[in-house]
Amino acid sequence: MPPLTYANYLDLEKLLTLQNPRSSPAEHDEMLFIIIHQTYELWFKQLLHEFEKVKRDFAADDLFGAIHSFKRTRTIMKTLVGQIDILETMTPTSFNSFRDRLETASGFQSVQFRELEFLLGYKRASSLAHVKPDFPGAERLRARLGERTVVDLFYEFLEKRGAKIPEEVKKRDITKANEPNEQVQAELLRLYKECPECSILFELMTDFDEGLQEWRYRHIKLVERTIGAKHGTGGSPGVPFLKESLFKSVFHDLWAIRHKM
Repeated sequence: MPPLTYANYLDLEKLLTLQNPRSSPAEHDEMLFIIIHQTYELWFKQLLHEFEKVKRDFAADDLFGAIHSFKRTRTIMKTLVGQIDILETMTPTSFNSFRDRLETASGFQSVQFRELEFLLGYKRASSLAHVKPDFPGAERLRARLGERTVVDLFYEFLEKRGAKIPEEVKKRDITKANEPNEQVQAELLRLYKECPECSILFELMTDFDEGLQEWRYRHIKLVERTIGAKHGTGGSPGVPFLKESLFKSVFHDLWAIRHKM
């Protein structure tokens, strides 16, 4: 076997052949559009990887492992927001020069982003309508709908720290989005005061959640300034659908107690 090199370790020859503009002659900005979205998918893959670890950290009562992972995911979210600045250098006219080549392809079909939402606890069965059964990863997404989420394991973690979690929360329908709970909020307030290291975790979780909401907002404004009120590619509902999730937090209870601290 040839010696391991930077190029073959990263499989660069294959990676660098995956950017294939559909316009002919190729529109200059289509390459940017492809690379940005491929990069997003790589970061979504990393976020899924990190949050699977967070679930294991919570199950094992590994506070500092969870702190480390939330620091990383928060930083990744800042990178995702920053990439929108690059994409916004592409004008609506430039995007429209190759938009029709996208045919039925749409960002609404990003299975990994829907997986991330489901994994975090923001589950909407309606999201599956944009993922046809034959899409790569469709079965994986459907399986996520019935899996326990980061929030469900967070409740377990809180119990290990002495919190009293209501039975209705522990036995909730995990195919639905998690909801705020006043008793959980009371326990979080107590831990903020009695467990300083827990408060570090809680603030990092809030930081990540804020970053996710910031990314949603920036993404909506990007779409709005690029295509306005038009439907998205492939007939996807565009801006109105995106606005449904705007400012929807994942860790509701951590936001609900801010005025009590």
